[in-house]
Amino acid sequence: MAEDLQDCANSVVVRRLTKTYGGIRAIDGVSFRIGKGEVVGFLGPNGAGKSTTMRILAGMMPATSGTAHICGISVANFPEKTRNIVGYMPENNPLPEDLRVVEYLRFRARLKGVPAHDVKRRVDEVMKTCELHRKAARRVIGNLSKGFRQRVGIADAILSNPNVIIMDEPTIGLDPHQILAIRKLVASLRGKMSVIISSHILPEIELMCDRVIIINQGIIVASGSPERLRNEFIKDENYEVSLKCEPDEFAKVLSSILDDISIKSVSNADAEGYRDYVLKAPVGRDIGAVLISELSKDTRYALRSLSHKKPSLEEIFMAATRRSWDEVRSVGSSEKTAEEDMK
Repeated sequence: MAEDLQDCANSVVVRRLTKTYGGIRAIDGVSFRIGKGEVVGFLGPNGAGKSTTMRILAGMMPATSGTAHICGISVANFPEKTRNIVGYMPENNPLPEDLRVVEYLRFRARLKGVPAHDVKRRVDEVMKTCELHRKAARRVIGNLSKGFRQRVGIADAILSNPNVIIMDEPTIGLDPHQILAIRKLVASLRGKMSVIISSHILPEIELMCDRVIIINQGIIVASGSPERLRNEFIKDENYEVSLKCEPDEFAKVLSSILDDISIKSVSNADAEGYRDYVLKAPVGRDIGAVLISELSKDTRYALRSLSHKKPSLEEIFMAATRRSWDEVRSVGSSEKTAEEDMK
């Protein structure tokens, strides 16, 4: 534990964590670190091991083997201590329907060990952070919208001012305005607490998180910033072009300009004769300026628009998990990914 205590840059350190159910490994040699104040997305298909890992970190279940430390404290050896410094918001948060928001949060603050003289101040503070203080403080939880219920769950998770917050699907079922509010709330926690977010809404993860960890079949298959993972897993990127040109002719034009560009898809011509093309180019091959320059030389093409479509986190996720299905599962491969992540 002394080694982890010296690791002041990280709030969470997980090494070769394994959980077995009846001979089946839900997670298999998982290792990663999360820096202080960092917001990390934890992604994976259903059954990949996300919830199992998060429950172990929250002290809700023991691991079969491996270690997990929160701020240098062993989760296995000191579960009560780690529960005091971890805030956990499950996907289906069991909130009491008949309590008012302020009543519930004061009750939870006492359960979490907030000193009696500090309960009111702390509850007022988290309600303000989660924007519950104006309209929702005195309302009965059962009468709240889904978005406000999620805010109550987050307020509960941060009540004891924990070092680490774990949120499972915090934006599921929310409308765009509610999602924006949760995104703003998570951004307000950056730098103050380490935040782990599990979600299937990948565009939101990309907007909210500094880094993503992807787990599949119980092993970590990718870890890094979205930009780093794009370079690792995506070999081609797309450009969208709208102009007046038949597909066969446009293919010839492209081959005369750039020999490593191809047409991925093309739409039917619209009423004005424009077609929308999607072009495939190698990652890092900046073709926009070249295309604009060459296509503008011939007025027949009537170039209307050209845009670069950066590969999304969803595409990265699919590429990372697809590759993992084809790889041989082994502790060695899991540890290799882990070692790269732990640098």
